[in-house]
Amino acid sequence: MAILDWLSRLHPALAMRRAVQLNAGGKPAEAFHLMAIAARAGIPEAEYRVARCYLEGLGVPPSGSEGTRWLRRAADHGSADAQALLAALCVAGLAGHEDSGGGHNSETLFKSEFARDPDFETALQFARKAAQAGSPTGQAILGYILSRGPKAMRDLDAAQDWYEKSAAAGCPEGCLGLAFSLSRRGEAEHKTRIAAEVRRAADAGLPTAIYLLAILTEHGMGVPVDLEAAAQLYQLAAEKGLASAQFRLGLALIEGSLADQDPVAGEAWMRRAALAGNLDAAYRLGERHVRGPRPEYAEAATWYRRAAEGGHQSAARALASLYLSGNGVAQDPEEGRRWLRAAANSGNRESQVDLANLVLEGAGDPDDGLSVAGWFGATASSGDLTAAFNLGLCFAEGVGVRKDQERAAHWMRRAAEGVAEAQYMYARMLQNGRGMTADEKQARVWFERAANAGLAEAQVALAEMLYNGRGGERSSVAAAHLFKQAAAAGHAGAMFAIGALYETGQGLALDYKAAQKWFAAAAERGHGHAQLMLGHYLSRGIAGEHDPVAGRIWLERAAAQGLDEAVDELADAEPS
Repeated sequence: MAILDWLSRLHPALAMRRAVQLNAGGKPAEAFHLMAIAARAGIPEAEYRVARCYLEGLGVPPSGSEGTRWLRRAADHGSADAQALLAALCVAGLAGHEDSGGGHNSETLFKSEFARDPDFETALQFARKAAQAGSPTGQAILGYILSRGPKAMRDLDAAQDWYEKSAAAGCPEGCLGLAFSLSRRGEAEHKTRIAAEVRRAADAGLPTAIYLLAILTEHGMGVPVDLEAAAQLYQLAAEKGLASAQFRLGLALIEGSLADQDPVAGEAWMRRAALAGNLDAAYRLGERHVRGPRPEYAEAATWYRRAAEGGHQSAARALASLYLSGNGVAQDPEEGRRWLRAAANSGNRESQVDLANLVLEGAGDPDDGLSVAGWFGATASSGDLTAAFNLGLCFAEGVGVRKDQERAAHWMRRAAEGVAEAQYMYARMLQNGRGMTADEKQARVWFERAANAGLAEAQVALAEMLYNGRGGERSSVAAAHLFKQAAAAGHAGAMFAIGALYETGQGLALDYKAAQKWFAAAAERGHGHAQLMLGHYLSRGIAGEHDPVAGRIWLERAAAQGLDEAVDELADAEPS
């Protein structure tokens, strides 16, 4: 045996053969030493194997840079396997990275969890060489580059041809790539074949293919619906470490949508997915802790932050809400605005509206106004009615733009075609002559549209116009009906108005007890004039309940709001 080892050092081919034997016998360190001899002699297969040893840490400490160096030597010497693997590493952005140990192959391309800058130009060069040399893996990688690489490189027909060749040779990545290629064509007759190709890749153990087969099985696309089988496939892909499968399995167990409900196991899978980088899983975990029977805001903040730092817009908005309210974290309005701004800048519409509201309240930064106006201007011009409403507010209040009531009215009018709040605001502008000639008749029309949409403020405004006969006929009965609708929604002003109608007998039958009841309802909600009237009623026993002490308390509350009538009545009640 010693003679054989000595001869191996003299003859590189023999050294390589001996290295293969040692590696098969579980002696990777000894095998690497001899394989390196063969590699230094320029044998492509040996160079490729040395590269794999460095990349996978077999018999030698892992080194991405050394692995890539030897892989390039083997590729330049014509090794199709080396060319294919080098192309895969370049596409995944892993070529030469020191952390690229742990095993790499073309399957990396068919996972969505990597996020480095790819080198498509180098990848295309080596993938084409490998594909033309007949490497099924190289053909699959070339298909990937031609279908999902930079637009200038894309050739979907050529990509499908290479996927076809790869799949025909039994390459799992080729099968999966062919399934993707067929699905992009969107032709119904391909559904069965797509499922068949995904199944071939899944049977070969590709986690992504197993996950996709689970989706097809769950929804009956190209295969019969089988929820139990779908759950098993999700579990298999999850156990192989695919974060998207872990998330879907966790969600299914929490909701009981595929198998028996098991929230504890579901949350455990959700946590694994979140820790593996799945942003939706992290966000959902935050939501579970906020919306549970006993909210755990601190725990929710941890998961929201994980998702938000990865760019999840809804999580950033949720985290902003916690900072603004001080739930689960120390209250920090600036930090809250920072996260809200991040979500808004990423295009989250709800966050843009939230930030706009903060700006309108005077709580935003100076630059926020410019951003707000810019966001709403772009989307409003494309026909978005909510954005048109918010842009109208920007012009009305001078947020990010010069205050301009005419332009405010223009955008509010456009938004009024479908947004109840805009209908109300536009009616107010017509009523007050802001940005246009005052027109109470038209104002009444728009108040009515907003009132019919259930907007309490519009119901009250329309009721006042009906009661006073402004913009059309007078109707105390219709006004009372509208006031009651708004009161049912908690509108204090409407409650006071109903009390006043009962007191005067206009639109409603004269009823002092009913009047006092509605004055009390409005007074308890802080309505100053209702407090005055309730104090007046109780002090004088107008409705049959005489309670000077309680009456005085309500009059004092009304006086504290600056109502002179309350001050005068308190003075009259003082003993002389």
